[in-house]
Amino acid sequence: MMDWGGMLVMMIFWVLLIGLAVYGVVVIITKGFGKKENTSLRILEERFARGEIDADEYQQRKEVLEKK
Repeated sequence: MMDWGGMLVMMIFWVLLIGLAVYGVVVIITKGFGKKENTSLRILEERFARGEIDADEYQQRKEVLEKK
C-alpha cells in the first residue's frame, strides 16, 4: 500500500499532466480561430511596394478586396 506522500506526488503528477493537456487544447483551438491573414491584400501590398502598380490602382483594388 502506498503512503500518503506517494499518493500526494501521484495526484500532483496527474493534475499537472491533465492541466498541460487542457492548456494545449485551448492554445490550439484559440490559435485556429484567430484572425486569418488576408493573402490577397498582402500580395497587393507587395506589388505596390515593388512598384508594379501605382497608388491609384492600389487604392482601387484594395477597396474591391475589402468589400468581399
